[in-house]
Amino acid sequence: MERKKTEELLRERLRQKGLKVTHQRLLVLSVLEQHGGRHMTAEDIYELVTEDYPEIGLATVYRTLQLLWDMQLIDRINLDDGCVRYEIGHLLRDGAKHNHHHLICRECNKVVPFDDDLLDDLERHIEEVTGFHVLDHELKFYGLCRECQKRAK
Repeated sequence: MERKKTEELLRERLRQKGLKVTHQRLLVLSVLEQHGGRHMTAEDIYELVTEDYPEIGLATVYRTLQLLWDMQLIDRINLDDGCVRYEIGHLLRDGAKHNHHHLICRECNKVVPFDDDLLDDLERHIEEVTGFHVLDHELKFYGLCRECQKRAK
């Protein structure tokens, strides 16, 4: 999504929540957008933001990430490596209902996004049987990427 459109959506969301549009919030979101496809830790984001805005603190980045996550503008991902990672949210990425899924290589730890959402029928079935309405889900597949499979042969 182009930066201007992302900023407009952020401004609109912040105003709806009665929150201020700050330079720090726009910077954090901009860094995530510019590095789309990279699953970044708060520290990764902090390092990139401080290149343009050295006076920002790590605590501000953490608070901003929490706020953007609460507003569903970014996604928080746990890739089972002890770090929480962030990426542009599905609402900003493509307006889709769900996050994309992740394919995680057990050998080299590469993370490959997988965008096909094939669970719509399952979600409908869950709601019909249990009355539970699924709002979102996260799915991770573990295995070996193509390159690691080739190296193993």
